[in-house]
Amino acid sequence: LIDDHFLFKEGDRFLQAANACRFWPSGRGIYHNENKTFLVWCNEEDHLRLISMQMGGDLGQVYRRLVSAVNDIEKRVPFSHHDRLGFLTFCPTNLGTTVRASVHIKVPKL
Repeated sequence: LIDDHFLFKEGDRFLQAANACRFWPSGRGIYHNENKTFLVWCNEEDHLRLISMQMGGDLGQVYRRLVSAVNDIEKRVPFSHHDRLGFLTFCPTNLGTTVRASVHIKVPKL
């Protein structure tokens, strides 16, 4: 997990002030598929963080994998949702769609 950069760190000062790290690292976990293209972080900043990633440029496959996992989880454990605020999370900065996307690219000769 360390070599793959999958581990998460103890929360920042804001999460610590909210007692989000009170029992660190108890109750936390990381699960990943065999190909290491899908991860679930449990009880890091939020209850669940779903991560879909892979090398190459097939963003559609990355997105479909994520949507499939979200749908499977929500069938078993419905996500909290508010009509005005959207999806509810522990950290207020993640309210709403709760979606964050990142793309890492190599720019030759830069």
